[in-house]
Amino acid sequence: MIRAGIVGGTGYTGVELLRILALHEEVEVAVVTSRADAGSRVDAVYPGLRGYVEATFSAPDVAILAECDVVFFATPNGTAMGMAEQLLARGVKIIDLSADFRIKDAGEWSRWYGMEHACPDLIAEAIYGLPEVNREAIKTARLIACPGCYPTSVQLGFLPLIENDLIDSDHLIADVKSGVSGAGRKAELATLMSECGESFKAYAVGGHRHLPEISQGLKAAAGKAVGLTFVPHLTPMIRGIHATLYGQLKTSVDDLQSLYEQRYRDELFVDVLPSGSHPDTRNVRGSNNCQIALYRPQGGRTVVVLSVIDNLVKGAAGQAVQNMNLMFGFNEETGLKTVALYP
Repeated sequence: MIRAGIVGGTGYTGVELLRILALHEEVEVAVVTSRADAGSRVDAVYPGLRGYVEATFSAPDVAILAECDVVFFATPNGTAMGMAEQLLARGVKIIDLSADFRIKDAGEWSRWYGMEHACPDLIAEAIYGLPEVNREAIKTARLIACPGCYPTSVQLGFLPLIENDLIDSDHLIADVKSGVSGAGRKAELATLMSECGESFKAYAVGGHRHLPEISQGLKAAAGKAVGLTFVPHLTPMIRGIHATLYGQLKTSVDDLQSLYEQRYRDELFVDVLPSGSHPDTRNVRGSNNCQIALYRPQGGRTVVVLSVIDNLVKGAAGQAVQNMNLMFGFNEETGLKTVALYP
């Protein structure tokens, strides 16, 4: 049994971590922080956790968090990097769900996130927590940079094509839709249901913060820089990411379906659907699964990959727990064997 701490336990990803870890047979949720709710029982703020989580919210304190074996940061960008060095020095493993350690170039990170990095020396050590790519490195890591939701869906969709040099990596297109929970738990006009309900829009077309993260991952797979057009959209639903990915084949390929099935054959949380399928976000809602389907419209050179995840689970908290399982030698699917919610 290990002791886990969650910094930022009242945001959507923090509460999702609580939901998953509450039933994890190898974990005790020992510390949950919230400045606003410090002193309140977790199950008083979130009654759905009654009988599952006995913890009381506390203010973030390194000395208290240092009593944990692992600490999850479900916090805004810039928080984890302020505490990481102290916790690592005390032997605590860190899984950061923010973007603080995802981008390997500290200057590039600062350009996109508008602040100087507090501990750039740790960026090189941090392991990018996409298990389908970095499983072995994750097992021995002490600092994990958990991928973003958009980057997870896009990379899992593109990887088999890029790893096998089958598409023109200079002209990739990712057209991706997200539910409003991806914006986080905050009062913001653009994500009020009366503002976004019965409406649909693209945003950050000129450049989204997840673009350098996605490009970095695809570059590693391709062995060279890639050209990516990434357009995110806000959809009037709560959970879900739907990525529609486009690439141009460089050579004739007989069986893309088998290529994907072989690539993800041993992956517990990537499901390549039968030919002709159309993934639906509701079919992964509440689960740690990514479902993928492939098309070549009219048999042409364009490959269309459809990739769907729950942004709060495989795109955040579920993937974080998957990483924790690998780090501590647990069965990778412990706490994550959940059937998607329907309807």
